[in-house]
Amino acid sequence: MSRVLFICTGNYYRSRFAEAVFNHHAALQAKHWSAFSRGLAIHMAEGDLSPLIHAALQDRQIPLERTGATRVTLSAPDLEEASIRIALDDAEHRPMVRDRFPHWEDRVRFWEAPDAHIAAPEEVLPLIERLVLELLDSLN
Repeated sequence: MSRVLFICTGNYYRSRFAEAVFNHHAALQAKHWSAFSRGLAIHMAEGDLSPLIHAALQDRQIPLERTGATRVTLSAPDLEEASIRIALDDAEHRPMVRDRFPHWEDRVRFWEAPDAHIAAPEEVLPLIERLVLELLDSLN
């Protein structure tokens, strides 16, 4: 099974939402893909999952089991394991990837889904959902 890696800062909000949406719809479509998520700086968030994401998944009837149990720091083996690597916000994450994993920057896709302190969840979460569904449609 091929894997998609979603990367964000805290592995608390955006990447966990993308992971859950991807895994849910991949299972519904019987795709041979799964997703996992990691954070570049998980010390910047507290708790395992943003309450906003918990609520957004419930609203979409996506089981919490479609995302990991807790936040995890990104490692080189994670990057190696993934077939596709997506960082959720170019402006925020590209410098972090470049600093921590310089040999991987050109192998990571960078989306434009800013964090909650920059853009409202009502804007960002539907954007992430649309991008994830487009990605799924492009995969065999």
